[in-house]
Amino acid sequence: MKRLGFVGIVIENREKCAGVVNEILSHHSELILARTGLPNAKGNTSVITLVIDATTDELGILTGKLGNIPGISVKSGLAKN
Repeated sequence: MKRLGFVGIVIENREKCAGVVNEILSHHSELILARTGLPNAKGNTSVITLVIDATTDELGILTGKLGNIPGISVKSGLAKN
């Protein structure tokens, strides 16, 4: 069952990681309802926040791919209902 949720992504090296992150997000675009980005939040660090509609499996696949990229931190959550 799909539920509303969020994904928070912190990119520590934007120049090195942004392309890979955007490719993954494009591949999973059917899950993304909204996307907000703050480039160069502090130095070379950027933040992306996603609002998603996904199952736990879909969320796990997306966050797993993002979390395997060096220099990327990911946190997520889904609504209970």
